[in-house]
Amino acid sequence: MTGFFTEFLLPCFYAVMACMAFCLVLNHHGRLMVAASLGGGVGWAACLLCAFTGSDIVQYFAGAVAVAAYAEVMARLMKAPATGFLVVGILPFVPGGGIYYTMEYCLSGNTELFLTTGIHTFGVAGAVAVGILLVSSVTRLLLAGRAAKGGKG
Repeated sequence: MTGFFTEFLLPCFYAVMACMAFCLVLNHHGRLMVAASLGGGVGWAACLLCAFTGSDIVQYFAGAVAVAAYAEVMARLMKAPATGFLVVGILPFVPGGGIYYTMEYCLSGNTELFLTTGIHTFGVAGAVAVGILLVSSVTRLLLAGRAAKGGKG
């Protein structure tokens, strides 16, 4: 039980807390702050559940898909823009460490590590972007199809 707590629940809790702190910067309050912050936990849970793949790029893609889907659902439930939920929830997936080390290797002249780290960081950022794009596109298609049939969109 302690392995599940320390390896799954605790990292998800940390993601929610980091997102909650970021909500203060974006001036989210009350229910919106809690709902937006939970998106980070949902995404991080999806990321951890895909650990069996052995690829952090696949994990980040799955996490981004989960956050984007959560943002779309919460936008409709709370009657708020999906972007607010998405920006907060995607925060744990920003490859800040990769960007930092890429630049460090560049400035120190270590070309091999610079290229390796840079390509990997670009892959992670691309996976996150494609995950968001996929969910956003599917949502727009579904809403357009629903509106074409005369439903409420």
